Amino acid sequence: MSDGSEKGITTVKQNVCVIPDLTIKDLLSAIPARCFKRSALRSSLYIVYDLVVISGIYKTATYLDTLISPEHVSLPHPLLYPAARLSLWAGYTFWTGLFATGLWVIAHECGHQAFSESKLINNSVGWVLHSALGVPYHSWRITHAKHHASTAHMTQDQVFVPKTRSQLGLPAFDPTKEDILGSSVSDEVMKELKEALGDSPIGATIGAATYLLGGWPAYLIRNASGQKHFNPDAVMFAPHQRESIVLSDIGIVLWLAGITGSIYTYGFWTVFRLYLVPYLWVNHWLVLITFLQHTDPLLPHYRASEFTFPRGALSTLDRNLLGGCGSIMGWIGAYATHGISETHVLHHVSSKIPHYNAWEASDALRKRLEQAGIKLEGAPGGWGEVYRVFKECKFVEDEGNILFYKNSSGLAATRPAFTDGSASDSGIEIDKI
Repeated sequence: MSDGSEKGITTVKQNVCVIPDLTIKDLLSAIPARCFKRSALRSSLYIVYDLVVISGIYKTATYLDTLISPEHVSLPHPLLYPAARLSLWAGYTFWTGLFATGLWVIAHECGHQAFSESKLINNSVGWVLHSALGVPYHSWRITHAKHHASTAHMTQDQVFVPKTRSQLGLPAFDPTKEDILGSSVSDEVMKELKEALGDSPIGATIGAATYLLGGWPAYLIRNASGQKHFNPDAVMFAPHQRESIVLSDIGIVLWLAGITGSIYTYGFWTVFRLYLVPYLWVNHWLVLITFLQHTDPLLPHYRASEFTFPRGALSTLDRNLLGGCGSIMGWIGAYATHGISETHVLHHVSSKIPHYNAWEASDALRKRLEQAGIKLEGAPGGWGEVYRVFKECKFVEDEGNILFYKNSSGLAATRPAFTDGSASDSGIEIDKI
């Protein structure tokens, strides 16, 4: 990103992000009317599809396991037989977790009332699927709706809210040594920031891995407002929602009882191998996908004076899940998870569009956005991209109403620009194009 250093100052050439002034009516009108139609039958077929695939993975792994023996295959060392079984079942957990994420996505659509025209069907199917995956359905549904209403809002969003310079205890901004938009930083400030943030490849790797493994449970136990999703009296829930939260908790109790009973009946290692490890994979994919949808040096975040619902909806990225592993893996990643990563911008514009219509709707929406000079397609989603984003997205400034992440050097990859000549009321000079 760096263009060089002159007289102890490093400068960079930044990307320009067009700050949209489109209305939600303008965005929705670009989408064909047929894309908004929901079908309980068609949606249900995708549940059957996911379950059939997962069953097929289990049957295949079980059959191959019987062949890993001296009677069927000759291996040069006895220890290679348990190693082969370990590799086989590791593959089972990976693929099962990936396709079970597809079931999570369908339950997620139920929470948005995108599964069918019936609210009762949506919430019943969503409760069953999410409870089976350890998710308190209504608790999540309610807080997730708040995320959609305030995406990229610095104080009202529920998740992926950037930390500011002062929140991280970093050295105060010095206008004589650095640019507020992050295009230039003195070597002195750069050194101070790197020391304060502890930037290192090992630290970024550990941080990203910890986030992927523990991010989802941490969100459920203690979300952005410090409240627990399992507490029906938490301030993030309205009094009339109490019964729904209790129902969600009942689902989790039944889920825990099912796991406990299965361990008692079949043994811990069987349940661990067949369900618990795939369950951890589901959590992993969920965090990876959502983190990359909402976190990138290219994406703006807004304070109240500049926030609008369309701007928040367009402050997210479409990415091809596993696309960095080749076209075949990219195709599998997209279809196993029902395009949740590939059509996410459209999902924020209209969350009631079912996933099987989201592909056509996304194509139409992208054409409209391109007319406004907006392109919201990020690099393929995967572990390498999580590492890159984790390193590049460290903090935002305490000043300004349109904010972009800065890295550990205090440099930002992107700056805002308006298309209509309007300017921010932040007092910070912003490009006009």
